[in-house]
Amino acid sequence: MSTIAFQVQDMSCGHCVKSITAAVKAADPQADVRVDLAAHRVEIDAAAASAATLQSAIREAGFTPEPA
Repeated sequence: MSTIAFQVQDMSCGHCVKSITAAVKAADPQADVRVDLAAHRVEIDAAAASAATLQSAIREAGFTPEPA
């Protein structure tokens, strides 16, 4: 597994956290997702998906992830 981190400045609530987590899990079901809402940071221990795939999944969920 590799750890991938994103800053997601437009993540502001628990619903955002659930949406991002669901998007990541859809792209990589075995991924471990940790979200720090206050810091606007998402850390993912990816099992199979690449950083680009995960970034795209979060973007498709309506957020703007930037590599951290």
